[in-house]
Amino acid sequence: MKGNRWDDHYTRRAREEQWRARSVYKLEEMDRRFKLLGNGSRVLDLGCHPGSWSQYCLSRIGSGGIVVGVDLVPVERMPAANFHFIRADINAMDMAALKDVMPCADAVLSDMAPGTTGSRVTDSARSFALAETAFRTATEILADGGVFVCKLLEGESVRDFLSTLSPRFRQVRIYKPKATRKRSTEIYVVGKGFICLL
Repeated sequence: MKGNRWDDHYTRRAREEQWRARSVYKLEEMDRRFKLLGNGSRVLDLGCHPGSWSQYCLSRIGSGGIVVGVDLVPVERMPAANFHFIRADINAMDMAALKDVMPCADAVLSDMAPGTTGSRVTDSARSFALAETAFRTATEILADGGVFVCKLLEGESVRDFLSTLSPRFRQVRIYKPKATRKRSTEIYVVGKGFICLL
């Protein structure tokens, strides 16, 4: 009998270390590489379900920071007073309600992914649309000098997205964490040093 093809080293490790999903190791690696989070950081986690990225952020920011998670699917039992969950569609986000909880963010993270169709062109375009929405949200809430991390599926839209981000960040990089599944086309765009225009 064949084993579960999704049950790899990172999945087993996440279970053993009590993380909610294997994707935590992608964020951990990017945080080590780019120094995304620090004590007291205010973090907006878009598409946060099942909660592993929020869980990791809480372990890094200390009691003086805050994590606000946004998703259509509720995140269950996150035992931290400085975690706030907003059930919402990112495409119809109430920014006033968000800013009531967290007026300004030091980091905006998006691990959102579209429902895939099997068509690389279609899937890349849908991923780009989600990334654009995440970026628009980031421009409304990021503090000057803040960081932005966003998942994208490889395709022509990646170049367009980099062009969109470059004027607003002092540094923009593409990164593919080791925990990414070998067959996956996902990559991450990391923007550091957000430039406020106000």
